[in-house]
Amino acid sequence: MPSRTRLRSTLAAAAAAATLLTMTACGKDSEGSSSEKAGTAGSAISADRCAANKAAGTITYMSGYYWQASASILEVISADQLGYFEDLCLDVEMQPGPGDTSQNAKLLAAGKVTISPLSEQDVITSNLNGLDITGISSYSNAGLDVLMTTPEITDLTQLKGKNLGHKGWVPMSVSAMLAKAGLEGEAVKQVKVGYDPSILPRGQVDALTAFVSNEPNQLKKAGSEVTVWSPKDFDVPASLGAFAVNPAFAGKHPTAVEDFLRASFKAYTHCADDANVKECIGYQKDLAGAESDSEHETEVWTTETAVVADNPLPGKFGSVDLDNVSALAEVVATSIGADVTGEQAVKWFDNSFADAVVGDDGAVIWPAR
Repeated sequence: MPSRTRLRSTLAAAAAAATLLTMTACGKDSEGSSSEKAGTAGSAISADRCAANKAAGTITYMSGYYWQASASILEVISADQLGYFEDLCLDVEMQPGPGDTSQNAKLLAAGKVTISPLSEQDVITSNLNGLDITGISSYSNAGLDVLMTTPEITDLTQLKGKNLGHKGWVPMSVSAMLAKAGLEGEAVKQVKVGYDPSILPRGQVDALTAFVSNEPNQLKKAGSEVTVWSPKDFDVPASLGAFAVNPAFAGKHPTAVEDFLRASFKAYTHCADDANVKECIGYQKDLAGAESDSEHETEVWTTETAVVADNPLPGKFGSVDLDNVSALAEVVATSIGADVTGEQAVKWFDNSFADAVVGDDGAVIWPAR
């Protein structure tokens, strides 16, 4: 099925669950699978709001990592394919991101990208580096960065003096977790490695940084047993499925930003339903191309939505937990030696857009009011 929005690039994707919200009932197609195809343009919005969204012009969305089926990517692909953006009179242009969040942040600040996935810690560090961007949503205070070890490691303190493999840097949340275990500074030998996780079970390193939805699944499929250490289990703050926006655009076109989140949240809920996962992964494959591995992408999506389901936000679905932001500011300050306070960091986030599209009952408000 062709994308409903204009694609600026045709880059193919690199290899890279339960329902969370109560929503309006989905229709059923002849085979019994859920079907929520678009109605006519503007069918879920008032005429005045439709006009305001059209006046906003093109919303350029850049993904975090090509068209991988991750939270903050797959639901946007699906919102497009299901026609939700069209229902809300939004003109969304889709761009695949290269996986370098610093580039996404620079393009956001420059106004060349309108909305993009950026973790809360990336929003904080970007603003500290002089980039003006605003965090507008998140799905969970749990993050994707984890540390893997072989089963012989039963306590992180056992890593003292051992080799920890990473792909260029140790993520902040993993460093904070190690520090809580008393492994600061050079207590663990850090070694830059490639992208083959099998170096861990082969004994080439004693620990390996990873994304919870990627390398652990690869090793499990290969029959290798590993232990996954998650910073959330050590009360280290993070975020998952977060979006950021160009603040100038958001100030001029608030309804367009709200309705981008409205469509994305609605699609997230649709795709997080087990009955609809295959459908949504099909949309990803349509966009990513023949090289996309549907089995792998399904594992990525179902792992990440499970993390969200197991670690819900304390407030409304999709709205940033500002207490978590304050805690993250402390992690950032410690990790990079930055002079930033929680009070300062929360000013770089705006919950008004997410709050406007989710009701007090946790359901996405559809149609738009």
